[in-house]
Amino acid sequence: MFFQSVMIITLISIWLSLAMSLTTLGGATHFWLKNSTKIAQITPLPVYPKVTIVIPAHNEEIVIAQTLEAILKLNYPTDKVEILLYADNCNDQTATEMHKVLNKPEYMHRNAQVIERTGEGGKAGVLNDALKVAQGEYIGVYDADAMPEKNALYFLVKKTIENPEEYMAAFGRNKTRNAKQNFLTKCINQEIVVTHRIQHCAVWHMFKIGRIPGTNFIINREFAKSIGGWRNGALTEDTDISFKIMQSGKLIALAYNSEAFQQEPETLHDYYFQRLRWAKGNYQVVIHNFKNLFNRSNWRVKLETFYITCTFLLFNTAIILSDLIFITNVGFMVANLFNPSIMMPFSFGSNNVLIMQVLLINWILMIVLYMLQNSLAMSTQFGQATTGQIWLSLASYFTYAQLFIVVSVHAVISVCLDAIFRRNGNIWVKTKRFD
Repeated sequence: MFFQSVMIITLISIWLSLAMSLTTLGGATHFWLKNSTKIAQITPLPVYPKVTIVIPAHNEEIVIAQTLEAILKLNYPTDKVEILLYADNCNDQTATEMHKVLNKPEYMHRNAQVIERTGEGGKAGVLNDALKVAQGEYIGVYDADAMPEKNALYFLVKKTIENPEEYMAAFGRNKTRNAKQNFLTKCINQEIVVTHRIQHCAVWHMFKIGRIPGTNFIINREFAKSIGGWRNGALTEDTDISFKIMQSGKLIALAYNSEAFQQEPETLHDYYFQRLRWAKGNYQVVIHNFKNLFNRSNWRVKLETFYITCTFLLFNTAIILSDLIFITNVGFMVANLFNPSIMMPFSFGSNNVLIMQVLLINWILMIVLYMLQNSLAMSTQFGQATTGQIWLSLASYFTYAQLFIVVSVHAVISVCLDAIFRRNGNIWVKTKRFD
C-alpha cells in the first residue's frame, strides 16, 4: 500500500507539473504570435518623468565600469536621469572605478554621485537608502553586472506611462552577456531566456502578473515608499517586493522590449551558491505568503503563491520521487535476474511492466516539454534557433537541470535548520565576477 501511494503521488505531481508547463507554453506561444511581428518604434514619449537609477555594487571593480558606461549612454534625456552609485561595504576599487568613469570629460556634467556605504541590509538596504534621497518620480535598478541596451529605460518608462494609475512598476528581460564562455554559461543562458521569454511573458499575457527581476526594472518612488520599500536583508528582495506590489492591487507591467545583459557564474561552485541563495530566498517568500492561499488576499497573490509553490515544491517532488522509483525498480530488476523471487516494489498489482511503461511515458513527456520550452524561447531570439541549441537542450536536461534538484533539496534543509536553530539564514554569498 505504501509503495502504491508513493506512485500515485508521483504520477499526480508529474501530471500537474506537465499541465502547468503546457499552460505557460501555450500562453507564451499566443503572446509571441501576437507580438513577434510588431516593430519596436523609438518615437518621442508624451512625457519624460525623471528617473533615479540606483546601482548597488559590492566589490564589483571588474564589471562596474562597463555597466556604468552603458547606463550613461541610455537613450533618455540626460536632464531627466539621476544616477546613484552605491559602493556598498566594498574592500576593493569599486568606488575608484566609478569615479574614473564619471571623471571622463563627456560625463562630468551628468547628475551622478558615488556613495561609499557602510550600512547593513545588503542590496535591499541600499535600495531603501536610495529611496530616502532619490529625486526621480521613478527609481530604476541595475545590478553592477547588468549592462542595459541603450533603449532599455525608454521601453520601461513607455510601458508605465501607458497606465500610470495601475502600472506602479515595469520590468524588462535579461540576457547572459557571457553565454558562450563554457557549457555551464550556455545552459544558464537557455534557462534565463526561457524564464524571461516563456514564463514571464505567459503569466503577464494571461493573468497580468509581473515579477520584478533583480535588475532592469523601474518602480514609482512614492508608491515604493507607501508599501514600506524593500525588506532589509532579504535574499530575494525582488520576489519579496513583487508580492507586496500585488498585494496592494497594483500591477508590475512587462516591457518585453527592454533588455539588459548580465554576467552569469562561470564555475560550478559560484553557480551553486548563487542559486542556493535564490532558492532559499524564494522558499522564505513562499512560506511567508503561503497563508495568502487561504485568506482573502488579492487573487494574483494567491495564483503567484500557488505557482511558486508548485515550481519549488511540487515539480521537485515529482522529479525526486520519479527518479527514486526508477532507480529502485531497476535495481530490483537486476536482482531478479539472480533471484526470480524478488519482485519490483513499485508496481500496480502483479503487472510490473505497466508501471515502468507509465513512468517511461511521463519521463519522455517531461523531456519533450523541456525541449519545446527551450526551442520556443530560442526561436524568439534572433540567431538563437539553431540545431546546436536543440542538442544543448537535450544535454542540459540530464546534467544542468538535474543539478537544481540538489540545490532545491539543500535549500529546503537549510531553511528548516535555520528555523530549528534560530540562526540567521540571510547570509549573502558574493557571486564571483570575471573579466
